[in-house]
Amino acid sequence: MSEQQQSDQIKVMVVDDHPMWRDAVARDLAESGLDVVATAGDGEQAVRRAKAVAPDVLVLDLNLPLKPGVQVCKELVGANPKLRVLVLSASGEHADVLEAVKSGATGYLLKSASTEELIDAVRRTAVGDPVFTPGLAGLVLGEYRRLASEPAPSNTDEPKAPQLTDRETEVLRLVAKGLSYKQIAERLVISHRTVQNHVQNTLGKLQLHNRVELVRYAIERGLDDE
Repeated sequence: MSEQQQSDQIKVMVVDDHPMWRDAVARDLAESGLDVVATAGDGEQAVRRAKAVAPDVLVLDLNLPLKPGVQVCKELVGANPKLRVLVLSASGEHADVLEAVKSGATGYLLKSASTEELIDAVRRTAVGDPVFTPGLAGLVLGEYRRLASEPAPSNTDEPKAPQLTDRETEVLRLVAKGLSYKQIAERLVISHRTVQNHVQNTLGKLQLHNRVELVRYAIERGLDDE
């Protein structure tokens, strides 16, 4: 299957309250071969339309009327954990980035990004790679390290940790180090799809929803330092 055919299968929805910007982004993505299934100009419209068209990737602005972007993200990812959300925002404020990630976004790109960077980011987001404007990835990883260093609440009823295979643990360790699926596949000499399967199996065993949660889980257990 060609890259063009793969792109055609990626359904994208664009949410932004500025019509000219929204239309331009949608046009650029469509011209690159991505399937733009819907657009929306406010938070409530975004939730309603996203539930109707079920996109693979939601390109989301944070500053929306009627319902803020983080709330849109939280609601939609909560309803469909397979949804990938790429925030496209004018704000590089650390608080905004962290709030977006905590609400379920898998990537965060500034609006100063080029069209090529955006298209690449959407494609990578679709396969589960966390995509961040340079400098922001370190911020998110640092926040996970800080959270992981805090003492966890004691829970005597906590179930025994699920058993991962050696290969699943190996993939998880590389995910925690920030490697993309393609880099992991090359490192372990296995296919990209095999890496995806290992990650999906691990998510299921750990009862986690997305790669961001998986990275946090790995860091909490020190796997990124091994």
